[in-house]
Amino acid sequence: MSKTKVIVVGASHGGHQSVLELTHKYSNLDIKLFEAGDFISFMSCGMELYLENSVTSINDVRNFKPADLEKFGTEVYANHEVTKINPENKQVTVKDLRSGKIQSYDYDKLILSSGVTPNDLPVPGHELKNVYSMRGKDWAEKIKAKLSDPDVKNITVIGAGYIGVEAAEASIKAGKNVTLIDMINRPLGNYLDTELTDILSKELTSKGVQVVTGAKIECYEGTESVSAVKTNDAEYPSDLIIQAVGVKPNTDWLKGTVELDKRGWIKTDKYLRTNLPDVYAIGDAVLAYSIPAQRNMPIALATVARREARYVVEHIFENTPSMPFSGVVGSSALSVFDYHFATSGLNMTTAQKADIKINTSFYKDTLRPAYVPMDKGNTEVYVELDYNPNTHQLLGGAVLSTYDITAQGNVISLAIQQGLKLEDLAEADFFFQPGFDRQWSLLNLAAQRALGELEFTK
Repeated sequence: MSKTKVIVVGASHGGHQSVLELTHKYSNLDIKLFEAGDFISFMSCGMELYLENSVTSINDVRNFKPADLEKFGTEVYANHEVTKINPENKQVTVKDLRSGKIQSYDYDKLILSSGVTPNDLPVPGHELKNVYSMRGKDWAEKIKAKLSDPDVKNITVIGAGYIGVEAAEASIKAGKNVTLIDMINRPLGNYLDTELTDILSKELTSKGVQVVTGAKIECYEGTESVSAVKTNDAEYPSDLIIQAVGVKPNTDWLKGTVELDKRGWIKTDKYLRTNLPDVYAIGDAVLAYSIPAQRNMPIALATVARREARYVVEHIFENTPSMPFSGVVGSSALSVFDYHFATSGLNMTTAQKADIKINTSFYKDTLRPAYVPMDKGNTEVYVELDYNPNTHQLLGGAVLSTYDITAQGNVISLAIQQGLKLEDLAEADFFFQPGFDRQWSLLNLAAQRALGELEFTK
């Protein structure tokens, strides 16, 4: 009996999860995994830990080793770039990047997890030496070398999102002079509402980061190597520039074959199928279905890719899938020096982009009862809840503190996923123990505040 041929393109989170699910759910499959890179499979989300010497080895900062999947019978090909899909013959064209050999492979089912590539800011001087990106193993090793180079004194980070803030923190800890520049008016402004970004902006500044917002980059100056970043109103000496200015879908090779939107994202239906028969798409190159927004949005997270992969493989051999993909909330977390935050769902910025009306409520308190002093762990805590102004359904939220309360972000995520309202969260049955929290738990109190209830003060 011949085996069903399944090809997976891309060895990051989506590709990895797809193969895991395929090998554990089905038998008699011929599975091939193609990855254009030479290292399978570096986790760029672990780059800051590597730069700060907080990992065992750079070769361990990966989802899996090829042998981890090969033991289940999967063929794993590094340095193999899939360049074309031939839907009529149900074949993919693959180039071996080492030998240059081009070969075609048959598929019965094809899963695209082609991912994204970092944007290169198209300003004069972007081609100079020492203009880096912060994604992938090669860039990680290059940045690490610069952080330990005494001749590199001034580092400018372009982009104050997650990656830019991580780059700035790692550079400060390496003893460099760091400038963090963004075109919007506050760092992390696409991820958190103003009350929380105000706190984090002060934290960045207090730790030595020069934060420059509302800036337009005009050019990178220098001869062979970069020497400065010039904005519309200032110039910043720079021995190294780390660009963290977003990503673009890695889909140029699909143009004319797989249907894309005007920005290059792969179009899928509610079953994550492309316009081609038996071809599915998951991960960062796809606009994910957002549960709180009830529409497709760019949500580039490992957790999203893995959930999409799990769904696709569950239904991949059904003629008509028994149910559509239920969607994701979109949850993430980050440490910014001494602070830790987690965020889920929508915020004021993303809701506005999606043309969704929300109300937001900001709550500040202490973690434990008032009789516990601050030097005994009673730190300040902050909660933001975003909700539908008419129904009070939770659509987003975030938590922030110097104490690690990020697990509360998972509670918010689950509440959003299950369609809970402020009233549900205000009365949710959480434990109380004064060594941990208040008589009403933090999220109870935040929801009660949003509802305008009497403030609980003990």
